[in-house]
Amino acid sequence: MTIREQLEEIEAQILSPKACLSRDSRGRVRAEAPHSFRTGFQRDRDRILHSKSFRRLKHKTQVFLAPYGDHYRTRLTHTLEVSAIARTIARALRLNEDLTEAIALGHDLGHTPFGHSGEETLAKLIPGGFTHYAQSLRVVEKLEYEGKGLNLSFEVRDGIARHSKGRGKILDRRKEDLPATLEGQIVRISDVIGYVNHDIDDALRAGIIKETDIPKGPVGVLGRWNATRIDKMVGDVIQASLKAGLERIAMSDEIMKAVVELREFLYERVYYNEFARNELRKTEKIIRDLFDMALKNPGEYIKDYPAGDPPEIRVGDFIAGMTDRYALDLYAKLFLPSAWTV
Repeated sequence: MTIREQLEEIEAQILSPKACLSRDSRGRVRAEAPHSFRTGFQRDRDRILHSKSFRRLKHKTQVFLAPYGDHYRTRLTHTLEVSAIARTIARALRLNEDLTEAIALGHDLGHTPFGHSGEETLAKLIPGGFTHYAQSLRVVEKLEYEGKGLNLSFEVRDGIARHSKGRGKILDRRKEDLPATLEGQIVRISDVIGYVNHDIDDALRAGIIKETDIPKGPVGVLGRWNATRIDKMVGDVIQASLKAGLERIAMSDEIMKAVVELREFLYERVYYNEFARNELRKTEKIIRDLFDMALKNPGEYIKDYPAGDPPEIRVGDFIAGMTDRYALDLYAKLFLPSAWTV
């Protein structure tokens, strides 16, 4: 028996009957020989962690564009915080922690530069629209590894593709709108728990809001401090999911109402406040100009894969893959005058 087979046997012995076992995966698009000492979901996690798109997350905006302070979140630190929250919930419910971690680490690989404004701009430019969660799936299936993709397991790809519905329902009661696995559902709720709390923390640090601005209802239910609120939300997910017999990942009505109210507060006061809207107009021009430039000069910037995809889609891949820093540098190089060397 190989080490991998021993690990798969341990999973079967200690995990909940509701967990998605590595050996029961629906597999990959391209069949591969099993690894000798890693389960399938461990391999998926490692492939994501070592990908170029994962490394680029460190220079992508979470909320604040190119902040000067060292303690503001980036898309990478957001991803790591979501992974930690999700693994805590998965372990407490005896679900598959490796699968949960793989989905969490890959859930934002398709995010654009400039955060929400970048995503909104590409949605206007690309025929059929654009969402970061669909792009994250495209990254792992068609763009990484020079167009070969990472060939991840079905369960990881499903969790990445269904991790978000924007401002829609966080945990929809309709199964067809949720990830196929409980582990994927954990990442979906953990993503919201993560950004609702750390975006408030960053907004306070930036002086965009004051503590007295945070709605009193959610504060009364969840607590005043960031760590207290996260602990309350995570504990509630664990208890509500157990109460539901692990038929689904759940959250009590009281806590869900408080979470949704905080999310709406963030959209109104942080993501789309007056300052953010002014910055949105600037970043929209940057992305539009770069998009038009690449569309007119594809040979210089656009990869020759995925074959057969329309030019607008492949230009969208180019733009979405940029870090904030790269987008700003390229824009300056192409559209701003340089000093003469005299």
